[in-house]
Amino acid sequence: MISDPLVLSVILIAIMFAFLISSLWIGVSLILTGIIGMLLFDHNLPPVISVYTKIGDLLASSLYDALNSWSLAALPMFILMGEILYKSSISTRLLNGLKPWLNYIPGGLLHVNVVACSLFAAVSGSSAATTATVGKITLEELKNRGYSKSLAMGSLAGSGTLGYLIPPSLIMIIYGVLSDVSIGKLFIAGIIPGLLLASLYSFYIMYKAKVDVTVTPMEEEVFTLKDKLNSFKDLAPIFSLITLVLGSIYGGFATPTEAAALGVLGSLILGLYFKSIDKEVIQNAILNTVKTSVMIGFIIAGAIFLSQVIGFLGIARAMSEFIIGLGLSPLMLILLIGIMYIILGMILEAISIVVMTLPIVLPIVILAGFDPLWFGVFLVFMVEMAQITPPVGFSLFVIQSISGEKIEAILKATFPFFILMVITVVLITLFPEIVFYLPNKMID
Repeated sequence: MISDPLVLSVILIAIMFAFLISSLWIGVSLILTGIIGMLLFDHNLPPVISVYTKIGDLLASSLYDALNSWSLAALPMFILMGEILYKSSISTRLLNGLKPWLNYIPGGLLHVNVVACSLFAAVSGSSAATTATVGKITLEELKNRGYSKSLAMGSLAGSGTLGYLIPPSLIMIIYGVLSDVSIGKLFIAGIIPGLLLASLYSFYIMYKAKVDVTVTPMEEEVFTLKDKLNSFKDLAPIFSLITLVLGSIYGGFATPTEAAALGVLGSLILGLYFKSIDKEVIQNAILNTVKTSVMIGFIIAGAIFLSQVIGFLGIARAMSEFIIGLGLSPLMLILLIGIMYIILGMILEAISIVVMTLPIVLPIVILAGFDPLWFGVFLVFMVEMAQITPPVGFSLFVIQSISGEKIEAILKATFPFFILMVITVVLITLFPEIVFYLPNKMID
């Protein structure tokens, strides 16, 4: 039996990674790691209480706490909304409507990736859906029009991750449930950082277009005023859906869960309006929603059980005391945590990173003086990076499947946008008011 929480934490991390490498389900890996930790630790429990009884009590309470959450009800609703938009032609209409307005900006239609991903992220909440939907429409078309395929892939990879940052965000919902932070405040806090990152992407595209004329076609497509006015037929309904979902939250008329339900209703109405939805589309959307929601729910349940085990064994407290004993400044601490997340992003996908690390990391950053609301936005940036870091960068796989390019070429194209993401993280760390401005205004 082991009595030192720090030694036990190292053993548990090794066990957890061994389970993950073995391709065991993430939820099962988390629960088994917690059970093994309980069995290995020297509890010194009274004779009438067995460790098996304590494991059973913790497991039962964590499963109930994980799934009996009204906030978590928003998750399947936002997933369903994204699935409906993805499987209908609504996303195609969004891009067609944007073309006339972006053609005269340096970089031209390359900005479609940034703008379209930002808008689609605001109605889907999923980086996977955002990258796949926009990429299937833009990559081939941009190539055929004479635009740089490398810059198109890089901007898609970077902009596709905005699905996690621009609300509504699935990762923010999961973080809010696990950390007991207001999901509505998280949504509001992510707006300015998300727009800042999107703006940096666009500025970089404009810079590249100025210094390298080969990234854009020599002959630009001309759009008339009539074309611009006609584009409102495609854009207005989609902007209405965004206003419905986000406006109901920020205006205080609906909770995130209620707004998610409105989003599903709105996406169905749009599908009927555009005549792009049928029984098969709805069935596939519901089936994929159930699969994704059950998977995420199981992972959250396992994460909360592991979190309770870590608290019961004193691991979080011991690690906090150890790190405090190192005498690190808050900025040095957050730098080390950021590096840790970038490394984890090379081997794990986004949801796994959040649910496995949060029980250990969150108490430490709060003890160091960081606000959990700010850390939620910081963590979203970290898991965004995980989407475009090899070898388990999900967005890289999506773009590879769409473009047919080698992963090396995609990585080279994506690297500048990864650096821009790092710059944005530095900015919100040095100037946390970027995160707090809108939530404070809403409270005032």
